[in-house]
This record gives sequence, structure tokens and C-alpha cells, in this order.
Amino acid sequence: MNIQFTIAEWAAWAPGLETAEAWQAWARQPFIPVGDGTPALSEVPAMQRRRIDRLGRMAIQTAYWCQRAEAEGIPFVFASRHGDVACSVELLESLSRQEGLSPTSFGLSVHNAIAALYSIVRGERGNYLALAAGRATPETALVEAVGLLGDGAPEVLVVVYDAALPEVYVDFRDEPDPFHAWCWRVALAAREGARISLGCGVAEQGEPESVSGLPHGLDVLRFLLAGSGSLRHRVDAQRWEWRHGG
Repeated sequence: MNIQFTIAEWAAWAPGLETAEAWQAWARQPFIPVGDGTPALSEVPAMQRRRIDRLGRMAIQTAYWCQRAEAEGIPFVFASRHGDVACSVELLESLSRQEGLSPTSFGLSVHNAIAALYSIVRGERGNYLALAAGRATPETALVEAVGLLGDGAPEVLVVVYDAALPEVYVDFRDEPDPFHAWCWRVALAAREGARISLGCGVAEQGEPESVSGLPHGLDVLRFLLAGSGSLRHRVDAQRWEWRHGG
């Protein structure tokens, strides 16, 4: 399988990395973002903004920066390997103490909550997807986006985001997990912008799995900002390969 597409625009946010210039410098010398910062998300009225937690603010902020104001009704794909699992853990701990659960907290704990909040605050009525696909989450998000382009969508907004896992899951952590979010405005390969190809095939027996000092989501962003080269990513028996230029 090989798909091609164009990145018409991008935006990203992580603690200490809030501008395009900062991200370009980061791509030349990557590091794990750290800090307690949260996006201002001034585009959203205060009453609605209060309902959005830190991870949601990061994802929604990048979507606001990336989606053109006049581009209403385009589909979007929100993709996160873990989502806001800390919220789910808090609910489970409340249950273990036999405490009542907040309906609002429960509603915000589901995997599509951030995508739904974005559609509400922007008044969007178009199609949206929320997915999780393990260590291949960014790749799966782009496969979905290209499928939507093939169905006739002029563009698709892809938002990839994740947060640190709660300590109860520390034994399952297999890569760094800083708070981060990025958004790409994806169009057909013939459009103006950074042209990318993404291929998928069966990994050769004995081929080592990908190892990086970055979480895979940030490694994919670093690949885009590098402007050239390729990125290989093996997950289980699959090999994914990103390339610039199609």
C-alpha cells in the first residue's frame, strides 16, 4: 500500500514550543518537551473553555491555528494513542471508593470527547473521526484522511495528540510520553504544499522494531519539518515508511 498527499498547513503545541520558529529549531535538534504550560485557547469563550482540560486545549488549539476560518464543513480526524486516560483513571478510583461519578467527567473521558468539543465550539456539523491505533496511530490517521479525500472531501484536518500516562500504567510505557499535539491540513497530492508519501508493507523476519528517543507522534512531526528524507517505523509485523516528495 502506498498513499500520497499534501500537507497544506501545519501547527503544533507542546510546553515551551509554541511558535513555528521554535518547532523548526526543535526539529533540527529534537528533545523531549517538558513543562506545565497550557495553551491560552483564546479563540474559545471562557464558559466553554473551562470544560476543556489541558490535553484538549492542546489539541483544539492546534486545530484552530491550522483550520482556515472559512473552511467550514471539512471532515477532521482526531487521533491519540492513549487519549485522556488520566480522566478515566480518576473515575475508576472514585468507583473504588464508592463515590458518585460526575456525568460531565464521564462524558469528557470518552475517546471522542475532544473531537466533539472542537465541533461544538466551532459549530461544525461535518464528519469527524476519533481513533486510536497503538504505535501506528499517526499512520492510521493519515490513511483515514486520504480515504476521506478519496470520497470527495477538499481537505481533511488531522489532529494527533497525547499525554503522559498515569503512574498506574508505568509498566506499559514503551516510549516517552510528553504532552504534545499537532495538526495537519491534508489535501490531495496535486495541491500546493509539502508532498508526502506513506507506504505500508510486511516487515521482514528479524527486522528490529523502530527505536527513537522521541514518542512516535513527535518523530512523525520531526520528519515533516525536516523537509527531506524518510522515516521508517516498524510496528509488530508491519513496516511503515514516510517519504518526502511522493
